[in-house]
Amino acid sequence: MSVEKKPVKITETILRDAHQSLIATRMTTEQMLPIIEKMDKVGYHSVECWGGATFDASLRFLKEDPWERLRKIKDGFKNTKLQMLFRGQNILGYRHYADDVVEYFVQKSIANGIDIIRIFDCLNDIRNLETAVKAANKENGHAQIALSYTLGEAYTLDYWKNMAKQIEEMGANSICIKDMAGLLVPYKATELVTALKESTSLPIQLHTHYTSGVASMTYMKAVEAGCDIIDTAMSPMALGTSQPATEVMAKAFEGTEYDPGFDENLLVEIADYFKPMREEWLASGLLNPKVMGVDIKTLLYQVPGGMLSNLVSQLKEMGAEDKFQEVLEEVPRVRKDYGEPPLVTPSSQIVGTQAVLNVVTGERYKMCTKESKALVAGEYGQSVLPVDPEVRKKVIGDQEPITCRPADLIENELDKLEKEMAQYKKQDEDVLTYALFPQVAMDFFKYREAQETGVDASIANTENKTYPV
Repeated sequence: MSVEKKPVKITETILRDAHQSLIATRMTTEQMLPIIEKMDKVGYHSVECWGGATFDASLRFLKEDPWERLRKIKDGFKNTKLQMLFRGQNILGYRHYADDVVEYFVQKSIANGIDIIRIFDCLNDIRNLETAVKAANKENGHAQIALSYTLGEAYTLDYWKNMAKQIEEMGANSICIKDMAGLLVPYKATELVTALKESTSLPIQLHTHYTSGVASMTYMKAVEAGCDIIDTAMSPMALGTSQPATEVMAKAFEGTEYDPGFDENLLVEIADYFKPMREEWLASGLLNPKVMGVDIKTLLYQVPGGMLSNLVSQLKEMGAEDKFQEVLEEVPRVRKDYGEPPLVTPSSQIVGTQAVLNVVTGERYKMCTKESKALVAGEYGQSVLPVDPEVRKKVIGDQEPITCRPADLIENELDKLEKEMAQYKKQDEDVLTYALFPQVAMDFFKYREAQETGVDASIANTENKTYPV
């Protein structure tokens, strides 16, 4: 009896999440372009190459126009779909933007070459995803909604099944389980994928990180349970805080019903292209061997890898490195007080910083950041569980939290933004660059102008002096 083939589809992350996770998004467009022709022949489901932190890092550290990068990548990929990561109403920035900015950003992303937009919200508040999904559908793009995966009393299988139903009703084309901290262990993946498959007919994709050491096993169990697509990275930029290795996963499924059918020799050639870069990054210190190992504290405290290093540097600045363990233990308590949000940008930074302040000041919620107050006040959306009433009183006093979709309170802002940056506008997309990162965009526009006019670029390139490119 012949086995029915159900080849697993693979999304390659080396051009986006892999280098974001390992070397703070410092791979340049120039480093990407020579290998694209070969990558285009692999037969990937998609290549993730844009969004997330690539936009900010391109402008701030590499002095590259992210829109130009996207167009160049699109020119090279003739047969492969391109994918981006999009933070719902936050787009790629750190605040909520008006609907007109979200719609225009989606429109321009698709016009410049994006096929699949993976949209997530840090609180899994479905209202913060609606505008982006509608906009993607209007442009005939593929809208994928990512569930920010996390653990906690609220996050039952029924919770995830209910979310999947709502996502399908909203008009999304697929669902991604976005496991940013590597918390999904193998047999739980079987349960979760099985439950989602029962409640939706949409394709299911799984994205995880190797931080806790279980990711490859998790992928295997998920695929066996019916997961359609997995995210992997070519081996020179795999493992650690990145994804499982593409070649390894392809080999693991070889000769089975899930065999993706990749050419092993082609994968070796692609890996060989990236190997010298990896050596170079290790030698320069840009790739720190520490991020390549397994960090079991991730499973213990549900803290993503990037957040751990953030906490260390915050404590270092305060001269309170000895308080690290106390802060780690405080993170889950703050998270519970705040309604158990998933820990992903920006909620991870907000919860982490608040835990640091609670420990260092010696009194919980004596000092609160403005972001902490905004989260408690509902300005990021609704958390799965209610915020602890006593904590709310400490953080925002008698202020009444908002219960509507936060973007309903934001007036359309495109025209205003357009006027503010009109003198630097060289392409329609520049207004979006400015909308997301006004100061960084201005520095970049001045630098670009200096380059074009032949003026000494160092005058405009002030930002770059403090950072290694």
